Amino acid sequence: MVIKVSTSGAATEAARRHLDQLVADRFASRLFAEDGTMWGEAAVEESSKRLGWTKAPEVSAPLVPEIVALREKLNAAGVDRIVLCGMGGSSLAPEVMTRTAGIALDVLDSTHPEQVAEALSEGIERTAVVVSSKSGSTVETDSQRRAFAAAFEAAGIDPRERIIIVTDPGSPLDQAAREAGNQVFNADPTVGGRFSALTAFGLVPAGLAGLDLDEFLAEAASVTDELSADSPQNPGLVLGAAIAGGEPIKTYLGVVDQGTDIVGFGDWAEQLIAESTGKEGKGLLPVVLGADAPEIGLPIPDLQIVRLVADAAEDAALGDEINVSGPLAEQMLLWEVAVSVAGQIVGINPFDQPDVESAKIAARAMLDATPEPTPPAFVDGAIAVRGTESIVAGRNSVKDVVESLLAALPDHGYVAVQAYANRLGLDELVKSRDLIAHRARRPVTFGWGPRFLHSTGQFHKGGPRVGVFLQITTNDDSDVVIPERPFTFGELIRAQAAGDGSVLEGNGMPVLQLELQDVDAGVEQLLEALRSI
Repeated sequence: MVIKVSTSGAATEAARRHLDQLVADRFASRLFAEDGTMWGEAAVEESSKRLGWTKAPEVSAPLVPEIVALREKLNAAGVDRIVLCGMGGSSLAPEVMTRTAGIALDVLDSTHPEQVAEALSEGIERTAVVVSSKSGSTVETDSQRRAFAAAFEAAGIDPRERIIIVTDPGSPLDQAAREAGNQVFNADPTVGGRFSALTAFGLVPAGLAGLDLDEFLAEAASVTDELSADSPQNPGLVLGAAIAGGEPIKTYLGVVDQGTDIVGFGDWAEQLIAESTGKEGKGLLPVVLGADAPEIGLPIPDLQIVRLVADAAEDAALGDEINVSGPLAEQMLLWEVAVSVAGQIVGINPFDQPDVESAKIAARAMLDATPEPTPPAFVDGAIAVRGTESIVAGRNSVKDVVESLLAALPDHGYVAVQAYANRLGLDELVKSRDLIAHRARRPVTFGWGPRFLHSTGQFHKGGPRVGVFLQITTNDDSDVVIPERPFTFGELIRAQAAGDGSVLEGNGMPVLQLELQDVDAGVEQLLEALRSI
């Protein structure tokens, strides 16, 4: 099976508007030749050293025997559970790879104490942990590593035998791990995190969990000739031009899985697209939608629907939509090309992330200062309410403040629901997205905190400042200590929520925080309030 892209209506016009120039500029062949000059002079320094992903299927092949050998060694030692500690592209790529293949991989991309405690408590004697971080300085990943090292020691297991490191060569984590005696896999330093699916960051955890890496890389390699061709039929050029070439541009990209066998693709595409394009007040914001999501039936002129289908040739796009089909490995390379095309059309450098650091700095400052929690504006049942003064002032119910937040939504804006909660135990909370979309009649994203900070978080701060933000936090009875750190996981996730909220407010966007003081009762109360609006 090969990748296919079909377009209709305005999406076709958007593609046609740019395809001839992309072909004339030899964009595709220059991309695969790692020419970093195609995104403007200011981007050359960064982009010229971030194009190694175009060669990833070939460059990564030598990693496979080493990964397979380690998998066999671990299996012989009774290890049958792989946990991945990573954020952003380091976790989202191997998660979709293993879920699609039906292989178990426990992904810990949270600082929520309940989720961390569950990961630490489940079968530590049969567990190995992959710690993935380009630098090793990511606070979430470093904290998770410390917690697992302590858990292994408490169980009488040498952490060096069970903690595997994936990082860039020469990074602080690389040096420290080698000195400590951990097994280290070095990733290609010419590949940014969100483009790293076909590098060690995707392959090591997925391969240790049992994915057939030779087959996966072969699938990706099979489409490199097609994607590097300077042709108007190149699906990467077509897709990139279709999603970014509208006049005016369609800021919101509704990603709909129309019954494919790929599981969780939207979450991976979300971080690739939002973090790559959301900057300088521009960008594309993916919105992961179910097949019956409210937005699909609403007249939202700046929403472009992209459907993942079984066969885009047979399931031709209708209306103003885009259909995409193909196996996961091929689609990963396809979308990386398309985002590179979109960056040039939008006029930004897709390989930097200038606004991701702002929320990290704010969270760090709050951890260092350890301020007293802000008193709630009011408490309604099981929910304590805080937020931007203009949103919460004079209100006394959850229903009222949510209505106030939606009333502040700009004509071309979006709602971001940010749930700083245990994503493995609160499926019911996801229902809030559709309920809000019914009432807002605008695109609504849903992200689990803090992992969305490494994906859509860049768009929130760097893209058009037209968002309104609903933070959902939980007040948990238990906490988890982070060894050799002056803060706990509970304190960390609260600081991350507060820090991101302060940055958003500082950028002139309203934030409403609902703290579920009793989680089960709070979720039920919130959903009922949303239904009543």
